[in-house]
Amino acid sequence: MDVATLRAQAIDWASDCPLTTLAFAVLGAGWLSSYVLSFARMIRDLARPGIPLKRFGANKGAWAVVTGATAGIGRDFALQLAGAGFNIFLASRTASKLDAIAQEITAKYPSVETQVHAIDFSSPSADYAALKAALDPLDVGVLINNVGKSYEEPTFFQDLSDQDMTDIVEINVNATMKVTKLVIPGMISRKRGLILTVGSFASLIPSPLLAVYSGSKAFLSTWSQALGSELKGTGVEVELLNTYFVVSKLSKIRKSSWMIPTPKTYVRSVLSHIGWVVDHLFSRQFWLDYNRKLHLDIRKRVLRKREREAAKAVKGE
Repeated sequence: MDVATLRAQAIDWASDCPLTTLAFAVLGAGWLSSYVLSFARMIRDLARPGIPLKRFGANKGAWAVVTGATAGIGRDFALQLAGAGFNIFLASRTASKLDAIAQEITAKYPSVETQVHAIDFSSPSADYAALKAALDPLDVGVLINNVGKSYEEPTFFQDLSDQDMTDIVEINVNATMKVTKLVIPGMISRKRGLILTVGSFASLIPSPLLAVYSGSKAFLSTWSQALGSELKGTGVEVELLNTYFVVSKLSKIRKSSWMIPTPKTYVRSVLSHIGWVVDHLFSRQFWLDYNRKLHLDIRKRVLRKREREAAKAVKGE
């Protein structure tokens, strides 16, 4: 079939096709193309190698600062960055827990230096001047903004305590910004650095029954993108991890699965894929409905467990 014949058939089809049908066909093709392109971008990004950690000073005497480092994801970031050749600066609330992690790092990696700094990130009056004095002499190549607070269980906004609401914003938002501001000048002067903030899937899609937590993580997403643009060309990389569930005290999940990794597995994947950007494929409404159902189910399980424990306590009396 030659080109002229194909053209004639196309003209005949268009003349027989109602305008509204043609318009819907074009809209449908455009909608489908957007998802195909999104998927293609994701595959392209997944095929790219991550930025090597040596770019940020690994095995060159540089330090990695990890906040919220005494358990879960923060602990594994500290251990794995030590294994990658960074000295480790640990900042969290409890001095004894910080000392325990520092000793664990020293035992496993004797050549790695460690420093600990106890600070209560939930306090608006926390001594950031003392933290700055401790950080200023160090060649900070990596900052892991891991410190965070979530709900004890999914809770309707009007039932959340004022203290929990204040703590979530102070820890997730204000503390993260304040620590980041301390290390940026040195990173710019050395023309290298990685600021990696542990965000949440809740920053992509609003999470009913976790409204304040979801809002705090959404702030970190927008802030990280804006900060990354500001620091473009300085040698400082800014990344946000839109973390889904990971086995941790914060998530209240104890068993891993193919969709829920352990902190060790998750951190290993993150550090080997610095620079990746993955888009989402499903609609916002899909995830909004999914999140609401998920958190309602979690809330029901928590409340049932509480009732069982209360009944046992009464029975024991």
